[in-house]
Amino acid sequence: MNSRSAAQRRILLIGPLPSSAEVIGGTKVHFADTLRHLEGAGFDIAAISTTRPRANLPRRRQRANDAAALLRVMRGILRNVRQARLVFFNISVDSALIAASCVWLLCKAAGLPLALRFFGNGYGFRRYGPAARWWAERTFLRCSVVYVETQQLRRTLGGGGNIRWFPNTRELKISAARERGKVEKLLFVSQLRMEKGLAEALEACRRLPEGCRLQVFGPQMPDTDFSLFDGHPRASYGGVLDPEEVPRVLQEHDLLLFPSYWRNEGYPGIVLEAFQCGLPVVATRWGGIPEIVGHEENGLLVEPRSAAAVEAAVERLRSDPDLYRRLCAGARERGEFFRSGPWYRRMAEDLHALADG
Repeated sequence: MNSRSAAQRRILLIGPLPSSAEVIGGTKVHFADTLRHLEGAGFDIAAISTTRPRANLPRRRQRANDAAALLRVMRGILRNVRQARLVFFNISVDSALIAASCVWLLCKAAGLPLALRFFGNGYGFRRYGPAARWWAERTFLRCSVVYVETQQLRRTLGGGGNIRWFPNTRELKISAARERGKVEKLLFVSQLRMEKGLAEALEACRRLPEGCRLQVFGPQMPDTDFSLFDGHPRASYGGVLDPEEVPRVLQEHDLLLFPSYWRNEGYPGIVLEAFQCGLPVVATRWGGIPEIVGHEENGLLVEPRSAAAVEAAVERLRSDPDLYRRLCAGARERGEFFRSGPWYRRMAEDLHALADG
């Protein structure tokens, strides 16, 4: 590690931190992990949280909250400009055009290197018009390093020398992987957005044999339709799952259902956590999911918005125990690839070089 003092390697880390006042999602969990790992790598961290209320609010109020968060970020950079050696900004591509541009311009004026990390599969960038793309390519996409979650987004951005793949990662601690032999206990864990495939998961389980049960966990979102649970013969809602309980709950189940068609789906954290527990997944060919879920290797991929396809995949695994056991083994192997440690060590090397440069 470089011998310079921690003060000389101070990073201003900007992104969404978990808050009891707002729904916890995968981006907040990942950003909190980033802060923890970079502190462990010898950086002095000054953090600015971009978490702000958005759920169940009218669009005008959401925009006001976004503007207030951007002003908070800009003030934070100005307060730390003399001490910081590097600004690290975690943001969705959907929000990047204004926010990342402002941060890039301020860092450029202050002579501070900027590292960006984009979450998701780049849905927002693909919707840029020619003028927006021209501006992005001449401003924030020219920063020192741009970390992207998916290979899909890397290709979309052109794969330049400063564009680097940094997937969503997890470091789930489990005592021992449970040996599974049959498919009965099904699991759905997500923010309860309808585009996460909640309706399809529930509908798929209605006609399964009596021994099968689906347990659903996740925070309610504005479009959650809880009437889907009314009179359901095979499913129940377990509330919001505490992060500390995730390993135990995954270990208790046989199969994860994740039939998402969320527009910016990248590498879902719950899928990576399931893999590290040896739990296969039935998921959709959508967004970044096929980059981590290998069909008939660690899960089964189905077409989005199809409850019948989800049901058929579950029935296939119920009737083919040899395939199911192979998927369990494949899930454990794939989960190891996404363990956090090696990825953050590479990131720390990049950032030390930038901060000391």
